[in-house]
Amino acid sequence: MTSFVLAHLSDPHLGPMPRPRLRELAGKRAIGYLNWQRKRHMIHRRDVLGELVADMQAQQPDHIAVTGDLVNIALPLEFTEARKWLESVGAPDHVSLVPGNHDAYVRGIREHFPYSWADYFRGDGIAANSDAAFPYLRRRGPLALIGVSTAIPTAPFMATGRLGLQQRGDLEKLLQQLAPENLFRVLMIHHPPMTSPGRWAARLRDSDELLDLIARYGVDLILHGHDHRHATVWLDGPRGRIPAIGVPSASAMAHGHNHPAAYNLFSIERADGAWRCDHRVRGFADGMMLGEIKDERLI
Repeated sequence: MTSFVLAHLSDPHLGPMPRPRLRELAGKRAIGYLNWQRKRHMIHRRDVLGELVADMQAQQPDHIAVTGDLVNIALPLEFTEARKWLESVGAPDHVSLVPGNHDAYVRGIREHFPYSWADYFRGDGIAANSDAAFPYLRRRGPLALIGVSTAIPTAPFMATGRLGLQQRGDLEKLLQQLAPENLFRVLMIHHPPMTSPGRWAARLRDSDELLDLIARYGVDLILHGHDHRHATVWLDGPRGRIPAIGVPSASAMAHGHNHPAAYNLFSIERADGAWRCDHRVRGFADGMMLGEIKDERLI
């Protein structure tokens, strides 16, 4: 059986930021805009992102997962630009997206990303004119791609996420539905399922409830962003450990605790009645040279 190749990138934080109207800079947006002007625009570079995406496309993945934070302070024009960028990455049936906390930066804005990007997180069999809903399910090759949203508006200096009771209940039903199917289940989520050290203000609020679902029903691979760092954490599942893999921002220069831009490639196949998943990382390393960073077998 030929391997199915899944690419994963996250947190492009697309720049340059459009010039906001004065009335759009109330509250948290004003802080975010000042932060962008002071330093973030130097970290998140469009040329770095362009080179990384070109390298990813040259690998000819069968599908691409994007785990959120396309925009910065959720200005309406940012969503328009993000749609154009998504189209440059791939067609909606070739790219699966979940939103991040920056995509729901302030109250009253969450309607923009479902409207602008709905084609990229519409589950199989859902009518084109239907509202986006989470969790969603897409079957691609041997994969069951499950997308959930942790994107919620938060107070200034907070970047937490939450699935919520309804979404967790729907996720439980979906995992039960998939149990008898012979598919490699990939859960896409923006926030890490376990809180990283020192990241209390950026945690997933209902991580304990999610970890309980994973322990009871299991998936085969979890992909996330948010922390802007390489990460591999092993979680308890019903039949063994499950890898949760994070990735740096796809547009980042090396800065402080943040790792330079990178993306993941997973080669997935079933052989001798068991799944095999090989993991490669390509990105920028010392001197901002783009190339292979890691090659390992996960499963």
